[in-house]
Parts: sequence; structure tokens; C-alpha cells
Amino acid sequence: MPGQHVQRTKTALAYGAMIAAAIAVFGLIRHAGQDLVAPDAPTLAAPRVGMSNAAGDALLHILLALVVVIVLARIVGALFKFLNQPAVIGEVLAGILLGPSLLGRVAPDVSAYVLPPTVAPFLGVLSQVGVILYMFVVGLELDTRLLRQRTHTTVAISHASIVAPFLLGATLALWLYPQLSSSNVPFTVFALFMGVSMSVTAFPVLARILTDRRMHKSRLGTIALACAAVDDVTAWCLLAFIVGVVHAQPGSILLTLGLTAGYIVAVLTLVRPLVWHLVRWHARQKKLSQGTLALVCVALLLSALTTEWIGIHALFGAFLLGACVPHDSALARDLLEKLEDVVVVLLLPAFFAFTGMRTQIGLVSGLEQWLVCATIIFVASLGKFGGTAVAARLTGLDWLQASSLGILMNTRGLMELIVLNIGLDLGVLSPTLFAMFVIMALVTTLATTPVLHALTLREATRESVWSGEAAKS
Repeated sequence: MPGQHVQRTKTALAYGAMIAAAIAVFGLIRHAGQDLVAPDAPTLAAPRVGMSNAAGDALLHILLALVVVIVLARIVGALFKFLNQPAVIGEVLAGILLGPSLLGRVAPDVSAYVLPPTVAPFLGVLSQVGVILYMFVVGLELDTRLLRQRTHTTVAISHASIVAPFLLGATLALWLYPQLSSSNVPFTVFALFMGVSMSVTAFPVLARILTDRRMHKSRLGTIALACAAVDDVTAWCLLAFIVGVVHAQPGSILLTLGLTAGYIVAVLTLVRPLVWHLVRWHARQKKLSQGTLALVCVALLLSALTTEWIGIHALFGAFLLGACVPHDSALARDLLEKLEDVVVVLLLPAFFAFTGMRTQIGLVSGLEQWLVCATIIFVASLGKFGGTAVAARLTGLDWLQASSLGILMNTRGLMELIVLNIGLDLGVLSPTLFAMFVIMALVTTLATTPVLHALTLREATRESVWSGEAAKS
């Protein structure tokens, strides 16, 4: 149709203009931050923990820590679910409560026994395996049709919800870099990471919120899921780019990016057809055998190993392979049934405990630093909510629906914590800034459900009033 062709052309031109403008603005931010000087690295280095000399003693403490964190995570998670909040936020909070932010202050001896610093490396490895499997699960749950069959509305909203917070985060880096970064972190890398940290949307948490509220099949819910899917893929690609830049030696950045692009193409053109053959074979077998599960696990580990070798983190390889499996296939459902409960109940609590050990809320001290933390929360919310709501309004949604969509896209949850831990591992985030961003992730996710409830209640009231007036007339 000629009209559709014209609309596609306009969308393509608008999209190109938005990307070009974003690149130009980031270039200005990078130029403005070139002369900024950050504090010396030693004062901001992440706490180092040594390996335990007694492996048996470490195993004892790891098993004890897992028991405590699983029990506490289930209790706090159930409490948050009772309060109509995502259970995962309660589980994250349980890990933080066991760390130096609370238990380490209230009962340091108990904290030193349950989570001694010597077990951190072991717990870190276990949590990394858990997160790799979790990202594979996230990929399995991703409906790639939302990426291929999205409307012009979704295109505009999803990319605005990435570009706006990204640029605001990069702009905020001009202020934060001299205060809370370190001198061995280039400003460009810091600004890029700030932008990505502000751009993340937690697709799994958002999907569960919509399902719990029975909104996942509504127009608003469909748009939100499509936008979150695009955000997830885009954010992980941006993060892979940043990790590649950090890990690459001078002069080899282009090689790292080239290998990354080559691997993505190889997976989509070579591996994905093989996955489809496996899906059809599994549908005929009607049962997930141990051999099939072993084959999938080997492929998952090889994909994660490849991206880790390239230098863009193992998580990206796990997510990419998971996204190759059709989310509505019997294979995806059986893999989720086998893996999801073990990952969520056993392995993710290890990640929560490890994150809790690294989160030191006490580092955010004094009115000035709490104002910085509040500013980070404000800028993160403004970018996600504002960019999404304005774009949604311009594409035809009313302000109430646009605001609801903006609130949904501001959900960060566990995905943000994964990004933040990568930033801390890379040395891009200082422990203080890490704690501030953890607080931001919790606050923005906690705000989603009550604000969304208030907005949907208002919309229901408005529709009731309109229907009453229509009946009278």
C-alpha cells in the first residue's frame, strides 16, 4: 500500500534522525568530559577478598550462606508478594540485609560467620553460573515476534525509552565522574556505562507484573512487552559493546566488535536453523530426554564461553542462544520447567547474597551523597518515564495510558543488578556509586506497582463515569 510505504519511510527517517541526534549529543558530552579529572583509583577500589586456605571450611560457609539466604529470600519475597510487589525485589533485599548494610552493622560476628569475606570468590563463581543460566531462561521467555512484528508505535516508544535515559545518564556522568569515579576509568567508558545503566528495563519482572494484573493481553500490555523486549536486546548489545571496549587492548577494539558482530551473525544464520531442527525433533519425541538437555547445556556453555573469549561477557552468549529457541515451543516450555525453578530458588539467591556482600549502603553518608543518590533516582525515572510517556502520547495514546506505559518501562529489577555487578567487576563503578545505583534499582521497581495501580484505578473510574453519562444520554 502506498500509504504504508510512506509511513515506513517517515518512520525510517525519524529513526535515523533520532539516532544521529543521539550520537551527536553524546559526542558533545564526551567532548565536554574530556578534561574532567576523577579521584585517584586506590581510594575508590572495590574491596578485595582473598581465597580461603581451607576449601572444606569455605564449603561449610557457602552451604550455610545458601541455606540462610534461600530461607530469608523466600520469606521476604512472600511478604513483598503479599504487599502486591514483585517477589524478586524481596529476594534481592534479603541478600542486602545479610550483607554489611544491615547484618554486618547489627551483628558483625554473625555476619562474619554466615558470610565471611573468604567465601566471596566461591560465592561469586556460583552466582555467575546462576546468572548465566538465568539469562538463558530470559532468552527462552523472550517472544522474538515482538521484535519482528512491532508496529510503528512500538518502534517510536521503544527507541525513545532507550535514547532519552541513555543521554540523560551520559549527561549525569559530567557531574558524577569527578566525584565518584576513579582516574583509571576513561570518561567515555564511564559516560557510556551511565547511559546503559539508566536504559535498562527488567523484561521478566515487567511481564510478571502485567500477568498478575491481567494486563498482558491488553493493548497497553502488548505495547509494554514489545517495548521491553526491544529495550532488553538493545541494552544487552550496548553493554556488550562497552565490555568489549573495556576489555580490548588499545588498537584491538575494532577486532572485538568485529568478532562480536560475526558471532551474532553466525548464531542467527547457522545455529538458529539447527535449533529449529531440534525443536521439531523434540516435538515428535514429546519428552525432554537427558541427552537433549545435555546437548542444550553444552550449546549454552559453548555460547557463553565464546562471548567470554571474545571479551563481551558470558551472559550475552547465554541470552543470545536462549533467544534462538521459539518461546512458545514445547522445547522452550520443557527447558523452563527443568531449569527455571532450580535457577530461581537455588542459584539466584547466591547472586543476591554476593550482591549483598558488595552493597555497602553505609558508604552513602551525609546529606550531600544522599542528594546525589536522589538525583540519580530522579534522572533515571525522568529518562525512562519521560521518554516513554512523551513518545507514547505523540503516537496516539492518551496521557493516562502514556503515563502507565512510562511507569511500566521504569521497572528495572534484577536486570539492573546484573548490569551493575558487571560495572563493579570492570572497575567502572566505585563501591559508593554501586550502592547508589542498587538503591535506584530498588526504588524504581518498588514504585511501579503502586503507581500503576493508582493510574489504572483512575482510568477505570473515568471509564465508569463516561459509561454512566452515555447511559443517561
